[in-house]
Amino acid sequence: MLEMGQPGAAAGAADELIKEISEATFMEDVIEASKEVPVIVDFWAPWCGPCKTLGPALEAAVTAAGGKVKMVKINVDENQQVSSQLKIQSIPTVYAFFDGQPVDGFQGALPGSQVNEFVDKMAALASEGPLAAALASAAQMQEAGALDDAAQTYAAIIEEDDTLAAAYAGLAEVKIAQGELENAEAVLNGAPAEVSHGAEIEGAHAKIALARQAENAGPIDELRAKVESDPADNAARLDLAQALHAAGDVEGAVDALLDLVRRDADWNDGAAKAQLFTIFDALAANDPIALNGRRKLSSLLFA
Repeated sequence: MLEMGQPGAAAGAADELIKEISEATFMEDVIEASKEVPVIVDFWAPWCGPCKTLGPALEAAVTAAGGKVKMVKINVDENQQVSSQLKIQSIPTVYAFFDGQPVDGFQGALPGSQVNEFVDKMAALASEGPLAAALASAAQMQEAGALDDAAQTYAAIIEEDDTLAAAYAGLAEVKIAQGELENAEAVLNGAPAEVSHGAEIEGAHAKIALARQAENAGPIDELRAKVESDPADNAARLDLAQALHAAGDVEGAVDALLDLVRRDADWNDGAAKAQLFTIFDALAANDPIALNGRRKLSSLLFA
């Protein structure tokens, strides 16, 4: 059943593309369904003002995609278990699933043009055919630590289709994991202009920047002691955040940077904000640390 008076709500075809579900059918309507086409999940509530703008915009874009993507709506008040499992902190929150896995997402209401871009991006996944499966296979190799095999697969995908930003980003991330930062940069610089500013490639650039910072990161204990002895030492606070990230404490790094923004958002030409955006870009869009961090940063900047 469609909500909020979406045009075409009476049409049976639209009911197949967009529907309200409960957590009882989440596996069937999201996980299993996403193995055929991408499924966009809109977490909303009747009392949420921005939801009333975002929901219809998403529904219109999904309908326009003509079956290349589906959408489900989940009322967080009535489905608290799945909302908790996916760490939904505020609404509206949107996740996109493909092949049974979350692949993208965002939080808050977006302008109509950005909503259309998001839906078009998800719809494109359904038309990638065998290369989508190859990308998934390469990602699995990468996650399992089979870096050489993953690199070969990503390179083969690029040879087959040199416009897939995800393949360039994946190959660059393999090079980062192998400690070959210059080669990772070269991979990204080799992407065609039309995809060079895609989210995946921007994310890979951010990971390279963070890896380079990690090479020069200072000792955490010493930096923490320095900050404690002089809370006004913003440079030490920034260095501590970079050291925490280098040590794998991403959430700790974000918290330290948010504290620096709270103290002086404009210090050093907004260095803390810039570092936060680099970390957010390096994380998956639906990563809870990124979602929560962006929300907290917005609260600090626009309160």
